Amino acid sequence: MNLLHVLVLGLVQGIAELLPVSSSAHVILAERAMGLDPTSPSMTFLLVMLHTGTMFAVIGYFWNTWRTRYFSSRAAFLANAKLVAIATLSTALVGGLLKVLIERVALRGSEHAEVEQLFGNPFVMAGGLAAAGVLIVVSGLRRRRGPATPLGARQAAWVGVVQGLCLPFRGFSRSGSTISTALLAGVERLEAEEFSFALAVVLTPPVIALEAWRLVKARPEAGDLSAALVPSLFGMACSFVAGWIALKWLAAWLERGHWHWFGFYCLAASIVVLATGR
Repeated sequence: MNLLHVLVLGLVQGIAELLPVSSSAHVILAERAMGLDPTSPSMTFLLVMLHTGTMFAVIGYFWNTWRTRYFSSRAAFLANAKLVAIATLSTALVGGLLKVLIERVALRGSEHAEVEQLFGNPFVMAGGLAAAGVLIVVSGLRRRRGPATPLGARQAAWVGVVQGLCLPFRGFSRSGSTISTALLAGVERLEAEEFSFALAVVLTPPVIALEAWRLVKARPEAGDLSAALVPSLFGMACSFVAGWIALKWLAAWLERGHWHWFGFYCLAASIVVLATGR
């Protein structure tokens, strides 16, 4: 892996992570195209750093908005923290249940059955992309009747449930599905976007910790990690810049009513994954 590989993966991760098109499917395709092994310790370490870069991009991009909406007063903070907690708890319950069902039922009999075994499956990725695509198209083309519905506990719970469905299935875009769910619940577009990425900031650190733990379990040599540190920091910077640009693009398309085009892209990408993954 050289710096060109890191640059490509950083840009792909940064853009695809924050646009509703599934970063995992795009990163896996990019890795395959460049002949890289996504299971190697250095690649796992790079993925952790790329996720860190996009998380900082989200925090930096939305900070002023969140400060006004979420931190303007104690009451506002508590009300919004409650909604984030409801959504996150729903995600944990659904995601945890799915993990158990997949590992103990779907993968029963498989040696060292783990949900991660599905991550590189082209049929699972294509199905996730197609499902996200349909959800985005339907939510984007749906005509809203009447004023927008303020985000409440019910809407937050549904967003969390759908986010939980995304966790085991690569290709099922987290941002695409959560924003679409909020839109279908009648939530205003920019509020749906802000809430979705607030959930991402809460969800990303545990995901990073999980990836780091898997890296520790792989027991790579210290020299391997030290050699991967500089390229990974470079990748983190690339994913930060690409993520910031992607968020600006996403906000513009939401405001202009072009959300459904991301869904058409996901549907097309699902066909590409099937065609190239066999």
